[in-house]
Amino acid sequence: MAERAVDETDQCIKQAVELKKELQRLVNSIIDGDDYSIRDTNEAIGVLSSLMKLKAGKYVPYRVHGGDVPLEFKCPLSGEIMSDPVVLASGQTYDRPYIQKWLNKGNRTCPQSQQCLTHTVLIPNILVREMISEWCKEHCVELPLRIPEIDEHVTELGRNNLNSLLEKMSSTLSEQKAAAKELRMLTKRLPSFRAVIGESDAIPLLLNLLSSDIAITDTSLQEDLITTLLNLSIHDDNKRIIVENPLAIPLLIHYLKVGAIETRRNVAATLFTLSALDSNKLLIGKSGAFKPLFDLLEEGNPLAMKDAAQAIFILCLALENKQTAVSEGVVKVILSKISDDILVEELLAILALLSSQEEAVEEMGKLGAVSHLLTILKKSNCPRTKENCVAILYDICLKDPTNLDDIRLDERKNNTLGNMLIESETSRAKRKASGILKRAAASSRSLSQHSASSRSLSQRSASSSSGSQHSVSWN
Repeated sequence: MAERAVDETDQCIKQAVELKKELQRLVNSIIDGDDYSIRDTNEAIGVLSSLMKLKAGKYVPYRVHGGDVPLEFKCPLSGEIMSDPVVLASGQTYDRPYIQKWLNKGNRTCPQSQQCLTHTVLIPNILVREMISEWCKEHCVELPLRIPEIDEHVTELGRNNLNSLLEKMSSTLSEQKAAAKELRMLTKRLPSFRAVIGESDAIPLLLNLLSSDIAITDTSLQEDLITTLLNLSIHDDNKRIIVENPLAIPLLIHYLKVGAIETRRNVAATLFTLSALDSNKLLIGKSGAFKPLFDLLEEGNPLAMKDAAQAIFILCLALENKQTAVSEGVVKVILSKISDDILVEELLAILALLSSQEEAVEEMGKLGAVSHLLTILKKSNCPRTKENCVAILYDICLKDPTNLDDIRLDERKNNTLGNMLIESETSRAKRKASGILKRAAASSRSLSQHSASSRSLSQRSASSSSGSQHSVSWN
């Protein structure tokens, strides 16, 4: 109890210091500024109120001035501390409700980089969320509450239109095709329909039609139905609903094998979005998805390869799936593509995941991955690519020290890893590069000592042999 009281007292002192610093800044701004804002005045009053409550033992955290919040904690769209940071396909982090609103308007580019998005799945950025939480605790700031997804309301007219389309799905072939095409457009343009359709009987209806002889022979109907499932799978609640239907995964994998290239692309993208749920990852991995994904990766269509690579990556986040992917030949496929300079960044990310598997590392060593990785390190300007290269090299050399010979030879000629220690922006890359170099140096010393011992033994043997010959001649 006494220790707890001391901790609370220390916390109150820390909070009081922070509040006084903030009050000092605001007062200076008001006194020194010719055109101070009403916001500064209101904030100063808020800080004074917080100090009074702290004095009375009723402290309520105050909101830190926007300029004091680290830039990486603020959403680029709202300018506020992120409540639910998520990663867009471009790699940029945004607050979920604001980037979702951007996507709901039909935008398919990254607001910051203007890069075209290959998909609209939002991946939670757990690391940034934890960093924000820690920062808020240290600075006595209330952690922002997660804001519900911003979405448009589906009107009664829209619901009636949806019901009409679902009825047509059980009608004549021409009406089925027209309804499937319109559902595809609706679920793409109006995200609010995704939730409504998930709550209805539409998903079983779509899957039943997809399993029919008509869909199997009609490629345009196939594509519309698969793309509608892709659009629906973006909505979080639908990920579970789709996979729980026993027809869903077998059908998706079937069309991943036999569909037209656009259909196969969209199946791969659907598997990617569904795999955002860990339970779905395991089910998809056990259902035979890897081999057709590898085939799609090998096929050569640039967009299809990227969709396949993204699906393989997210599936391999599950330990059981890593083992399945390796046993089914993913390492060979990836190294073949990397050697052709195709999707290097994406495929290296997969290899980095797999390098925790002993079987994968063994195969990389046998297939000559070390020389490919060293070449990429010399050519690439991407920090993430370089970091993954070094991490994979470290695991290969740890498993099989004979690969250190190639490292030593390259260091003498190019100083590749030595340059990494100087130029790398990440501590992980530097740590791995340093670890490889130390192992290479230790291995070199061991070889030198072994060589010296062998020479000494050889000399003693020769001397002994010479002495024996003299002795024989003397006799």
